[in-house]
Amino acid sequence: MGSALAFAQAGFPAVGTTSFGVCASAGMPDGGHASKAATLALVSGLGRIPVHVSADIENGYSDDPEEVARFVAKLSALGVAGVNLEDSTDGHLVNPALSAAKIAAVKRGSPNVFVNARVDNYWFAEEATVDAVGLRAQTYTDAGADGIFVPGVSAADDIRRIAAGIELPLNVLAHATLTVAELERLGVRRVNSDSLPYRVSVDAAVNVVGALRDVTPVPAATPYPDMQAMLEEFHNR
Repeated sequence: MGSALAFAQAGFPAVGTTSFGVCASAGMPDGGHASKAATLALVSGLGRIPVHVSADIENGYSDDPEEVARFVAKLSALGVAGVNLEDSTDGHLVNPALSAAKIAAVKRGSPNVFVNARVDNYWFAEEATVDAVGLRAQTYTDAGADGIFVPGVSAADDIRRIAAGIELPLNVLAHATLTVAELERLGVRRVNSDSLPYRVSVDAAVNVVGALRDVTPVPAATPYPDMQAMLEEFHNR
């Protein structure tokens, strides 16, 4: 919650949850539906922040499309503007027809929620080709998805070809060597930071305590009174 407030204060108009960060903050590994209850609790607070909120809901936490749709309807009632919906379970791709059925059910129940359909071929190195991604993306487009998210794709030419071959806006992960502007020129319309901010913050916490121990320079941080004031303002809304 505190990080979302900080992003909003910095001028970012949208924030997204990450199942990895939600799980890790509770000492649990990512996946396996472990983030469901915590994500629901988190977005109940995020809805009070004046930003668009996107929720990472893994594979919808169920193989029953109507159950997935009911969960998304709960999120929508809390102010969630969009969801990321994976087409994999336990690290493997699932039949695209199942993912398409979930997308269709979600759009019937919550037509205003932006469904970012995640295509996990590259993420799990299964059928990791542009053509295979395109076939899944078309299936999800036909089912009513609003965007296509292809995590793990890294080659510029693959990104360009995927973007050119799909009808919907393409979302990729922040790239190690391509800037956001360069990704835009390749056809990308949304860049996802994924769990990177969470992982960097963990590294920073370890590094600053190590600096205290080793008597080396400590990086600057937001003063306690400023952070406290931000939290008090949010709490008193």
